[in-house]
Amino acid sequence: MASPFPERGLARLRQIWQRPFALVLMGTALCSCSFDLGSLMPEKEKPQEAPKATATADTSAVSAGNVSEAQAHAAKAQSLAKSGATAAALDEFKRAIGLDPYSAQALYGRALIYQGNNQHDFAIADFSAASGLNPQKVEPLLGRAASYLALGKVKEAAADLDEASEADPHNAQVWTVRGQAYERLGDRAKAAASYTKAVALRPRDDAARSGLARVGG
Repeated sequence: MASPFPERGLARLRQIWQRPFALVLMGTALCSCSFDLGSLMPEKEKPQEAPKATATADTSAVSAGNVSEAQAHAAKAQSLAKSGATAAALDEFKRAIGLDPYSAQALYGRALIYQGNNQHDFAIADFSAASGLNPQKVEPLLGRAASYLALGKVKEAAADLDEASEADPHNAQVWTVRGQAYERLGDRAKAAASYTKAVALRPRDDAARSGLARVGG
């Protein structure tokens, strides 16, 4: 599945890590992330409980009006984020989540901004909530993996990438980042297998090709 997430909107996120190898990992992971939130539209049926990370005092009944208003705020936030006004975008995402704690779009968008601000614990909480609302989507898993990598929690990142590779086995980006995570863990066999799948899906993936050469695949 081709990723709907262009790289342009989050170029600044590549500055998160300082070490060269870590920077490669983070940069590659974030290639799949942006503020194009179309794939995270709300599901027809909402879960019975709001995500713990964003729950408010009373979220048992979210009105249709609140959902509609939340979508408007999320759309405005997306536009602001694309223009570089991330502080204003963050405020709009917060308003959207206040109106509809089940908005996967707003949670994912807010997570990306937190990630760009190096607030990875907050980002992980929102990515987790968005993933819980849309477990079949790889974007929140990739985003959370990137924040785990930024915090040095490589095992947690690898677990997310395992799940993402099962959810979308044709996503070359997932396999590339998975290879880098397992390479960092010292598991050359899993790293090589991941890089091999990435190259098979996207032969011109330089990160995957160089990774495969490093681990001797």
